[in-house]
Order: sequence, then structure tokens, then C-alpha cells
Amino acid sequence: MQYSESPAAAVWRTSHPGYWLRLALERFDARVMALMALHPGPSLGLSNLAARGQVAAAHWHITRHLPEQGARLTDLAQRAGMTKQAMAALVSQCEAWGMVAREADPLDARARRIVFTATGFAWLHAYRDAVAQTEAEMRSAIGDEVATVVAIGLEAYAGN
Repeated sequence: MQYSESPAAAVWRTSHPGYWLRLALERFDARVMALMALHPGPSLGLSNLAARGQVAAAHWHITRHLPEQGARLTDLAQRAGMTKQAMAALVSQCEAWGMVAREADPLDARARRIVFTATGFAWLHAYRDAVAQTEAEMRSAIGDEVATVVAIGLEAYAGN
């Protein structure tokens, strides 16, 4: 059976909040990445990776979810909503880039903790700066009141 829908009836596909959220996130993350590529803090190697688009959305999971004191792989994967295997692959790549290291867990000799390196902390601080600048640019583009309402609404929706 073939499904037929007029172009006017298909508008719903690109006019719902999920569609706009995806586009907004892509724009926000692209701007953050562009600022990261220019930031003087991260290593030249990481800046070049960012400039060439080699740091993907998946790498943000490390930046967003690894606490400054470090975490076990299973805890990091859970925070990011990923499988342990997928997070292990991501950590290995970030480890090769010098962003993170695996070290012995002081509470359990059998366990390893993922921690930021000095290079990783420089990346994290540059990320904080880039997010703040991107948010300021967004507020400038849509107005403080609208940006505040959007942030409150998204926080309420995500919390449900």
C-alpha cells in the first residue's frame, strides 16, 4: 500500500518542536565547535580536530558528563545515556587525543577511573567559554525574555 500525502498536509513533519529543537541544537553545537577551534586554551591538536569537524557530537558526552574529579566508566556511560562498550570506545579515542587518562581507583584496586588530563581541563574550560559565548549570541538573537522562557520550558520538559 502506498501512502500519499499532499505537500500541504506534510507540513507537520517540519513544524513540530522536536524538529526545531534538533535544528537549534545543531546550530548551537556548530557554533560552540567553531569557537573551540579558535580558543587559545585547548592544545593545537584538539583545536585542529575541532576546526576539521573531527570532534563529533559523541565526544561532547565526555565534556558534558565527566566530573572534574573523574568517574568510573560505568558511571560515565550511565550519565551520558550510553552503553559501557560505546563509552569505552569514546574514552579510548579521547585518551589517544590526550584529553583523558585511565588511572587506578583509590577506592577499588580492580577498578579504573576516567579523569581529565591537563589538556582535557584546558578543553573543558574552553568549552565552558564557548558555551557561554554561544548562549550570549543566542540571547542577543532572540532576546533575553524569549531565551529565558525557552530555557525554563526546556528545563521543565526535560525534567519530566
